[in-house]
Amino acid sequence: MKITMKHLPLFGSISQMEEFLNTNKELGVQYEIISKRDKYEFIKNSLWAVKYNSLNKKDKHTVFRYLKYLSSYSKAQLKRLVRKWRQGKLFYHPSRQRNKFALKYFPSDIALLIKTDVWHECLSGEATRKILKREFGVFGRIEYGNISNISAAHIYNIRNKNRQYNSSQAKFYKRTEATQTNIGIRRKPEPNGQPGYLRVDTVHQGDYLGNKGVYHINIVDETTQYELIATVPNISKQFLKPVIEELLKLFPFQIHEFHADNGSEFINQTVVEILNGLHIELTKSRSRHTNDNALVESKNGSVVRKIFGSNFIAKRWAEAINLFNRKYLNIYLNYHRPCAFATGEPDRRGKIKKHYNNWLTPYEKFKSLPNAEQYLKPNFNFAELNKIAGRLSDNQFAEEMGREKQKLFKLINENNRP
Repeated sequence: MKITMKHLPLFGSISQMEEFLNTNKELGVQYEIISKRDKYEFIKNSLWAVKYNSLNKKDKHTVFRYLKYLSSYSKAQLKRLVRKWRQGKLFYHPSRQRNKFALKYFPSDIALLIKTDVWHECLSGEATRKILKREFGVFGRIEYGNISNISAAHIYNIRNKNRQYNSSQAKFYKRTEATQTNIGIRRKPEPNGQPGYLRVDTVHQGDYLGNKGVYHINIVDETTQYELIATVPNISKQFLKPVIEELLKLFPFQIHEFHADNGSEFINQTVVEILNGLHIELTKSRSRHTNDNALVESKNGSVVRKIFGSNFIAKRWAEAINLFNRKYLNIYLNYHRPCAFATGEPDRRGKIKKHYNNWLTPYEKFKSLPNAEQYLKPNFNFAELNKIAGRLSDNQFAEEMGREKQKLFKLINENNRP
């Protein structure tokens, strides 16, 4: 029942307050003061009437129950108001205006961001911003029109502070041994802005009771960040040779150089034979120059570990994972996942400082190269590649890939013993 100031039951004793509360509880009647001004006046008058400062703890509790019943304020809010009353500052200020920012991104926009983060497993702010812009600008999905204007910084604000986001599914998402060998040229890759200079490394998928898990072969182009991943049960000639040959054929541009660290899985005669047959030069990282293979090392963490995790996966699942890589993961990485590309600017001392302010998918980067057609292999053309890139939007493909990944890992988790 809504009541006004003139109907307020103002009592001067604790017993009257208790009787009022008990009677209305039995009758099931609920009162609430309408005006905020009346609430403030009522609280102030009630505290004076019962001489609140001289009451014991039990009686103060009764006063709080009485005030809460009629004002509908929380206990915390009433404590703040009582504190103001004691200081002589309990007044209603109708003209007080709070500064508020206009609501720009609505729950429907936050929902689109949540879906994007779930489907892409929460990429960096800039990469996510690029995807949202592509959904609206490239693929013409109107519902992304508002959220496509979001900044990378505000994406992090939403991820950290937004209640809708924090209650969603989005919130919960060996190093190789160096070997001394004279195979390969020891130098840093220098593509000079041309595609076809590859970096390669392996990622081991854990051990279990002395049994080795599968191995992921990760190959990344230096200039375009075009990336292909394959999974094998063992690092041996039997499995490595066909996988490397297959991956090299899948790159749409001519390959000139194949760069690895000093691990024996790639610095060996088998790899040399494959590369020599394709007229590709083999290079390897220099001693005490950890940045020589830094690009693929970073991709191992940001891509391979993020997709497959670090837990043990038995060798018998290598073929199923490799099928997933061919049908979904490799297409996603190159046509739907934006990457940061650095631009170098010299500072006043002449030192080159890199700024990562250019975000493109690897395929977009490849197409943006001057006279990009000259780098294509004879059996590739941009018309066919554009069909692959435009078949689905970034979020649609990521959602499809996410469903297939869940099916794959459900099978693996049900029977993952060696």
